[in-house]
Amino acid sequence: MRISRKKKKPILNKRYYYNEGIKYPVVLVLDNEGKGLGEMKTAEAIRLAEEQESDLVLINPKSEPPVCRIMDYGSFKYQKDKEERQKRARQKVIGLKAVRISLRIGRHDLDIRKNQALKFFKQGNKVKIEMVLRGREMQQIPMAFEAMKKFIGEIGQEENIKIDEEPKKQGNKIFATIAKA
Repeated sequence: MRISRKKKKPILNKRYYYNEGIKYPVVLVLDNEGKGLGEMKTAEAIRLAEEQESDLVLINPKSEPPVCRIMDYGSFKYQKDKEERQKRARQKVIGLKAVRISLRIGRHDLDIRKNQALKFFKQGNKVKIEMVLRGREMQQIPMAFEAMKKFIGEIGQEENIKIDEEPKKQGNKIFATIAKA
C-alpha cells in the first residue's frame, strides 16, 4: 500500500547577481550608505567594492544603466529572505468551505447546515452553498432558487454577509458563494 504525501511548494527565491555574475558593461554604482558614485565600468566597480571588502550587488537590472550597490552580499540576501518570510507569515489565506443542501431537506438538517456555515465564517472562510437536483427535482428549478435564497437569508439574519456569487445553475447543481462582510 502506497501512502501519498503532498509535496511542499518550492519557495521561489529571487536571484540577485553580484560581483562577476553581473554581465552589464556599464552600471550606476551606489555606496554602502546609498550615495551615488556615478556610472562606471563593471570591472572597475567590482575592484572598488573589493577594496572596501564588500560585494557589488545588482539592485535594479531594469533601469538604464542597471543600478548596483556596494554592500555585503550575505547580509543583503539574509535581509531579503527575512522580509519574504515575514510577508508570507502576514498573508491571510481565505479558504472556501462548502455546505450542501437539497430541495427536500428537513428543518433540523437545514439548521445544522446553517450552523456549519456560521462556524466557517468564524474561522475566516468563504462558504459555497451547493444544491444538487436529482431526477424530477430538475423540473423545480424556480423552487430550488427560492430555497437557496431563503437559506442565504437565514444565514444573513445571524451574520453580516455579502454574496460573492449570486445563485446560478450549472448542470444539475445550483450554487452560490457568500462571505463575511
